[in-house]
Amino acid sequence: MIHIRTSLKDQERFTEIQKEKSFPKKSMNLTIDPNKTMQKIIGFGGAFTEASAYNLLRINKEQRMKAIRSYFDPVDGLGYTIGRVSIHGCDFSLNSFLYIDDYDDELESFSIKRDEPIIDLIKDASLVRGQNIKILASPWTPPFWMKDNNLPIRGGKLLPTYDQVWANYFVKFIKAYEEKGIDIFSVTVQNEPMAVQRWDSCIYEANDEARFIKVLGKTFEEHNLKQHIYIWDHNRDEMFERTKAILSDKEASKYVYGTAFHWYDNEQFDEVRKTHEAFPNNHLIFTEGCQENGPHYGEYAVGERYGRNILNDLRNYNEGYIDWNLFLDDVGGPNHVNNLCSAPIHIKVFHEEVYHNISYYYIGHFSKYIKPNAIQISSSGDQDLYYIAFKNPDGSYVIVVQNEKEEDYKIDIEGLDEKISILSKAHSISTIII
Repeated sequence: MIHIRTSLKDQERFTEIQKEKSFPKKSMNLTIDPNKTMQKIIGFGGAFTEASAYNLLRINKEQRMKAIRSYFDPVDGLGYTIGRVSIHGCDFSLNSFLYIDDYDDELESFSIKRDEPIIDLIKDASLVRGQNIKILASPWTPPFWMKDNNLPIRGGKLLPTYDQVWANYFVKFIKAYEEKGIDIFSVTVQNEPMAVQRWDSCIYEANDEARFIKVLGKTFEEHNLKQHIYIWDHNRDEMFERTKAILSDKEASKYVYGTAFHWYDNEQFDEVRKTHEAFPNNHLIFTEGCQENGPHYGEYAVGERYGRNILNDLRNYNEGYIDWNLFLDDVGGPNHVNNLCSAPIHIKVFHEEVYHNISYYYIGHFSKYIKPNAIQISSSGDQDLYYIAFKNPDGSYVIVVQNEKEEDYKIDIEGLDEKISILSKAHSISTIII
């Protein structure tokens, strides 16, 4: 058995724990049943935003590679295997932009040259990981003239007369990235389709999304594209209702692989569970989450937010986790509308330093040890702490326990070949590998 722990009180960070000498009186029984299996895991990763790529170009090559290894090295990093890109501009681009000239409905000017730093970063990450990083792609808005508000920002809707042109744009994007050697494994229809933002955004009601999916799905078929199409790509609070509405459309539903979701909704985990229970063949993937309003350097509660969200979504049949920006600068940007955020890794640009936030370690307690194609197995115990268990493809078992209480616990783990006891410290997260 190997026990890895991160804690608040003793400043442990991925610390390998030797055999405990004593245990507290407070205890919890945790029962694992390897015979009861759940979902298969795709992997863990983060978003290759233009801001992330730009920040790494602002520091020396040695620190740049240190930052990349921190996420993608399978041994010394977090072992990321998947990621996300925006289809042209988003708020974490340096400005709004398109891959085509204005009003080019024939897409003759289509070019992803602007994305070269992002593509270079994905390739470098793949080399560090030792395998191609699989990418999910999401648009923040169609080109402005294809929308009823004639703007890239403040919502607006895709005009039905532009459905086919916009679907063709997806095809152009996928093929252009594939020509660069990037594996686009899936797309979402629209990032946050019910959010009217002061940055790139577009509104899709359920009937709008169903309408466009029919065109997009048929267009993918015509071009022999096998990429999965995920719907929603917004907060948990409405994911069940959106999934229900679109899957009730028989023609649209045949093109839907699953539902993507975000966390900006006060942790409504029951919506994830409800969605799976109602549509068990519909795949679930988490595609964005971050701590808003700046870097939050060293705030332990931010790490706990990450762990709590990742763990509870996985318990409710989520198959993959994609964090938001991989690398942000000292102030949580750049962001062309000042929508500054936190990231697990910040680049302290003028000092050329790579800084790991607490969230980095909490993500790692899952991503470093739960391998792609791992299967969740049944785990049950008291409700005082958070816990989850997996069986990796190599036959090893991984158990994660998160303790947000003010007191230490003894955890007695049963159901495997031998009974195991570990110490779960107050405000800590533990990964046990058996």
